[in-house]
Amino acid sequence: MLIQLLTAAGVLAVLTVVPGPDMAVVTKRAVSAGWQDGLRTVGGITAGLLVWGVLTVVGLAAVLAASATAYTVVKLAGAAYLVFLGIQALIHSRRGRAQTSDTLPAAPVGSPWRTGLVSNIFNPKIAVFYTGLLPTLAPPGLSPHAGMALLVLIHAVLTAVWLGSYVLLLAKARAFFQKPSVRCAMDRITGVVLIGFGLKVAATQP
Repeated sequence: MLIQLLTAAGVLAVLTVVPGPDMAVVTKRAVSAGWQDGLRTVGGITAGLLVWGVLTVVGLAAVLAASATAYTVVKLAGAAYLVFLGIQALIHSRRGRAQTSDTLPAAPVGSPWRTGLVSNIFNPKIAVFYTGLLPTLAPPGLSPHAGMALLVLIHAVLTAVWLGSYVLLLAKARAFFQKPSVRCAMDRITGVVLIGFGLKVAATQP
């Protein structure tokens, strides 16, 4: 069972480090408001994974993954939220043009924890991932529910460690990111990336 568990953890680790909407959301919050906001956003994302994990274990995520209507509703809601965050970042970049190097950037609107939670919960691909891939990785020595719960917990921990480390890395270069020109550029980049991810989510199929 140990070998299967290590194999599953390796697969989850690879999937965790692949850039996606979560990383874009974390980048936006960490660069705009500092590492504390970034870590709170990571906390919200991790909580979202645990919510999906509970839904998966009780079977509700499987219903969502199998229902085209439910999938479409969650997909479009998530896409709209990502596009909203992207537009918000682009608006912030325009306002940032007038700031001097001594001016602190305006704090992003809304709770960072809630931002991370909502962006993750409204990502229907997590439901498909958990119900489609995790059962194939579950250690055979455990019951299906216990195996799935363990893998969800491992994935949540890997995500928190990876994104948390990423936030702290951004904090090391805080002086660079505090420059008005760099802040504006990062807002524009993350804004475009978030809108792109939103459109990609809207176009995906279950």
